[in-house]
Amino acid sequence: MSTLSQKKGVGGTIWDFMTTVDHKKIAILYLIAGGIFFLVGGVEALFIRIQLAIPSNDFVSAGTYNEILTMHGTTMIFLAAMPLLFAMMNAVVPLQIGARDVAFPFLNLLGFWLFAFGGLFLNLSWFLGGAPDAGWTSYASLSIASPGHGIDFYAIGLQISGAGTLISGINFLVTIINMRAPGMTYMRMPLFTWTTFVASALILFAFPALTVGLFLMIFDRLFGGNFFDATMGGNTIIWEHLFWIFGHPEVYILILPAFGVFSEILPTFSRKRLFGYSSMVFATVLIGFLGFMVWAHHMFTTGLGPIANAIFAVATMAIAVPTGIKIFNWLFTLWGGSIEFTSPMLYAVAFIPSFVIGGVTGVMAAVAPADYQFQDSYFIVAHFHYVIVGGVVYAILAGVTYWWPKMFGKMLDEKLSKATFWLFLIGFHLTFFIQHFLGLMGMPRRVWTFLPNQGLDLGNAISSSGAAFMAVATLILLINIIKTTAKGQKVGGDPWGDGRTLEWAISSPPPEYNFKQTPLVRGLDAYWIEKMAGNKEMTPAEPLGDIHMPNSSFIPFMISLGMFIAGIGFLYRNDHAWGDIVGIIGMVVMFLSMFFRSWIDDHGFHIHKEDLVDDDKEAKM
Repeated sequence: MSTLSQKKGVGGTIWDFMTTVDHKKIAILYLIAGGIFFLVGGVEALFIRIQLAIPSNDFVSAGTYNEILTMHGTTMIFLAAMPLLFAMMNAVVPLQIGARDVAFPFLNLLGFWLFAFGGLFLNLSWFLGGAPDAGWTSYASLSIASPGHGIDFYAIGLQISGAGTLISGINFLVTIINMRAPGMTYMRMPLFTWTTFVASALILFAFPALTVGLFLMIFDRLFGGNFFDATMGGNTIIWEHLFWIFGHPEVYILILPAFGVFSEILPTFSRKRLFGYSSMVFATVLIGFLGFMVWAHHMFTTGLGPIANAIFAVATMAIAVPTGIKIFNWLFTLWGGSIEFTSPMLYAVAFIPSFVIGGVTGVMAAVAPADYQFQDSYFIVAHFHYVIVGGVVYAILAGVTYWWPKMFGKMLDEKLSKATFWLFLIGFHLTFFIQHFLGLMGMPRRVWTFLPNQGLDLGNAISSSGAAFMAVATLILLINIIKTTAKGQKVGGDPWGDGRTLEWAISSPPPEYNFKQTPLVRGLDAYWIEKMAGNKEMTPAEPLGDIHMPNSSFIPFMISLGMFIAGIGFLYRNDHAWGDIVGIIGMVVMFLSMFFRSWIDDHGFHIHKEDLVDDDKEAKM
């Protein structure tokens, strides 16, 4: 019998998830950790909107507000959106390409634990002297001058977490290039796999810029470097360049997988093939390429000069073209389809106008002279949230609902899912649409409070009321998850009934080995082709045989723990004599763990074909 079928106690289950290298269980780890950080970031957002609900409010102090604002942005981008997308990538991509796992299962778990320890490190700042307070972009003049250790927690925490993201990006690149099933050519890959592929390439090239910037910031603050100190020959603008060379591709690292999610949902519930598949693929690649050529549109007001501003303005407008191609292809997919408005489909349809608003305001901000007025106003806050919430968060909510039965074998309650959707939709537009006008009326971003009788009272009150709607929607989602986990009905391999891609061709949840026999892919929408041919299962590309599986490992946890301990030590090196000692101990733990990984000869184990036949019989009983 396979290990998946063996019952475990609570302790055994925790140990299993701490050490698992199964991509499907790692997806659940990302989902839990990312979900927790999403709630934390949401609470921080509520505090922001409560503080700004009325003029001259003193709900929180100015210093605390700066900390909450910084941690909200940092948490939502790095610790919520990224891992929740990684949860879907881990759960779905190996299944969509007909693979038994990712290319490097050990590194997959290491990537998760690095992210988790980095996020924990960052949030410890709340309890150890104060959170970072220089904004989520942490511009150097503010961050270098910031007292306390908040910015040190930011720099080291993101460095640890970013290492995990970089590892995961490389892993998905290698997986998609090397582990596709026979017949799964690049131009037969599902769009979600394509967007994961391009986003992983962006991670590979964008994250090193952030890594370099964070190293320089750490050396400035903890080791007496002067990279960003203008009085000592440094340059603060260099931080902005390094941050945005990473930061703008990061937007596409988030939004491209979101595009992929909707490109899976729209054809499924329109009961027709995605319109213009080839153009969608090329638009995805073009967005990835152009994403590295627009970073300085965040810096129009820093004095780069008219030539640089003009170049980046044109590049920013150009990137709207492949995005527009996608919008029209989604609309043409809907056109003439037999549309079923399930909860994932509602998110997908609502996403299109929401994202178009975000895109249009982005093109407005790309006009450099206009950006001098928009810059650092609430207009930019509204634009950014229409892209990230109206794009990425919609996609996360849609994708989690869509693939939940595949991950857990149970369908979320559809009525509660639709209640979540409608409340979130209303709350989102109430919160952020009015902020465009607040910005045009002169309200600056990142302000702690505002004075009465400036014409800003009603707009801020409406915006804050919208945040309450989104909070209620999130609570209903949590109730739905708890209810489904406790009492949900088990579902089959294709619970929506119209699955088109390979993940729907196997049981829900999938067995630990995914595919008993590697499937043969005969075209785009591989499972749909088989269903139309009257086949209930995929045609196998190989005879039934023993399957090699990797062993679980505790070493990724220890490597990440060592890095976490080292970070704590070096953070306090200038305050306490033990700082460097603890830092060195952490490094020793990390390198010893790496040494054991290299030393241990781990050949994994085999699931014998007789066990596969037994599993088949159990599944059919």
